[in-house]
Amino acid sequence: MTASSSRSRVLEELHLIQCSLLPDEHLTFLDEPEAWLNALEQFSEGNIEDAAMPSSEAFFSVQLDGEKMWFEITLFGKQVETFPGGSVSVKGDDISRDHQEAWQRIITASLKDLRDSDAEYPIYELLSTHLLPRLREDLETRSENSPQHLSVLPASVPSPSTGHEIYHALFTSHHLISPNKRRSLLQWSSSLSVSGFAKVGYPGVIYAQGEKSNIEEFVDNVKAMQWLALKLRFVESLPAEKQGATGRVI
Repeated sequence: MTASSSRSRVLEELHLIQCSLLPDEHLTFLDEPEAWLNALEQFSEGNIEDAAMPSSEAFFSVQLDGEKMWFEITLFGKQVETFPGGSVSVKGDDISRDHQEAWQRIITASLKDLRDSDAEYPIYELLSTHLLPRLREDLETRSENSPQHLSVLPASVPSPSTGHEIYHALFTSHHLISPNKRRSLLQWSSSLSVSGFAKVGYPGVIYAQGEKSNIEEFVDNVKAMQWLALKLRFVESLPAEKQGATGRVI
């Protein structure tokens, strides 16, 4: 793996992780945060060659609002002779050693399965498919069993939506290879003024953002293609702080 391809792989995986997070999930760089955020911004705008890589490995945390436990991750980029991937550790406030070790065993087993299956982006898949859904499920279970959850809560009033509300959506699939499907994605992104990106190969990933009605139509169009193991990870309002330029879907 060349230095250029290693850099591109790290930024691709970081971008996938960043775009797949829900509004209450947060990625925080723990080493050279400004430099890594600048590199990701350049990458998201399509300026791969201009994305100056920080001197450190990509070291960051991913945390869920309301959860005292979080994950600290290092993405390997410079150790080009090793399997491209990373390391994940469990951290937390007031969590028992047994609880921490149980999560670490889940991480170790899941990473082994992903590496045995030659996953191209193992840390992204580990977080989006295994760790964050399970962590959210655990948090919701504890919340449902807490006395506070049983008290009467005021009804929430939904905010009015408009045609100009910005939404985003993330699909994953077993693969994205077909030139016809890629041409369709390009046509829809152009006609619907949708921005985002598509990762070609195994697995396939499609991320898009745009006005609510356009994203909903884009999602319906992608679903209609019905390719192998297509999963809609989310379609939801995009928080204002995450709105910004991305490359056109290809």
